[in-house]
Amino acid sequence: MFKRKTRSDCTVGTLEKKNGLPPGTIRNPNGRDTRSDKKVGTIRREYEKRK
Repeated sequence: MFKRKTRSDCTVGTLEKKNGLPPGTIRNPNGRDTRSDKKVGTIRREYEKRK
């Protein structure tokens, strides 16, 4: 069985809640919590830009 990729328009808060993660699990590169209304697609683009 495979796991599907999370949709880009999903927010961080929804992703944490859907996967049963505690709030604040997803963090920025500097170590601070990511805003819960930030979209997963934005995080992916920022990661690609840093590479």
